[in-house]
Amino acid sequence: MLIPVSPTVFRYQQYRFFFFSREEARIHIHVTSPDGEAKFWVEPTVELALNQGLRDVEIRELFDIIQEHNHEIRTHWQRHFGH
Repeated sequence: MLIPVSPTVFRYQQYRFFFFSREEARIHIHVTSPDGEAKFWVEPTVELALNQGLRDVEIRELFDIIQEHNHEIRTHWQRHFGH
């Protein structure tokens, strides 16, 4: 069975939350929308790693969404990467 290279973890409104399969080992999540994209570290705490085109208000909203879905993100990460 082939594992997707960038599996979607969940969607919220216009945002897609996903992983890249061949990136660093530290837990993080990528978010994309029609307006731009961002990357957030999930461990040890949620922190913005990269922002390309998203407004500050969107980043704050995404930060809150990632905090709310933290367990789901970690569970998908462990399932996908096997750690």
